[in-house]
Amino acid sequence: MGEPVRLDMDSLQDKLLRRGRGGWCFEQNILFANMLQALGYDVTRLAARVRWNVPIERATPRSHMLLHVRLPEGDYIADVGFGGLTLSAPLKLEADVEQATPHEPHRLMAHDAGFRLEALIAGEWSTLYIFDLHEQQIADYEVSNWYLCHHPDSHFLKLVTAARAAPGVRHALRGVRYATHAADGKTERREVRDVDEYKGLLENVFGIRLPEAPNLDEKLAGMIEEAAGSDP
Repeated sequence: MGEPVRLDMDSLQDKLLRRGRGGWCFEQNILFANMLQALGYDVTRLAARVRWNVPIERATPRSHMLLHVRLPEGDYIADVGFGGLTLSAPLKLEADVEQATPHEPHRLMAHDAGFRLEALIAGEWSTLYIFDLHEQQIADYEVSNWYLCHHPDSHFLKLVTAARAAPGVRHALRGVRYATHAADGKTERREVRDVDEYKGLLENVFGIRLPEAPNLDEKLAGMIEEAAGSDP
């Protein structure tokens, strides 16, 4: 088992800022919320049910974190931790309005007592997650955080996952499958089968500083070999 994912500020600053190890939604958005609050912004922590790539009949828990930010000109949502479709701009908390971002257009739709976040992907509106405006505490996130760290059904335990939004393009890595999604809709995909190339991709494209682990190359080689063996 790897190192536990801790959500206190000392641990977040050490992992994400000092060691450059990256993190998921709870880590990224808790750190971002604290930075905004330190700058004087009025921030409320929220929770969402992920609907991206989820069958419509499947119920999902509140396993994602986002932020409600109040500005003098109105209310917004911000989210720096939704992987390959992370918001690259804040969205006005207003339903039924298409909003431009540096990447895909997004919109919020009224959904029960809250909202549904959608993105325009390949010409179609796709639901990313649903949420309401009930404030969440760090203790609320700890439950989902533990589940994602330890439960055998957590996809984070099954393969390497990384994402980065860069100007004009999104980078996504799942296992050995690497993809770039350009703002003009063009997508390129390939598989990474070399350990040194894989490490270079993590470090140079995704900005992740790899640990000095004596068996890192061996583990990456085993993952690549397993992925090759699972291909049809």
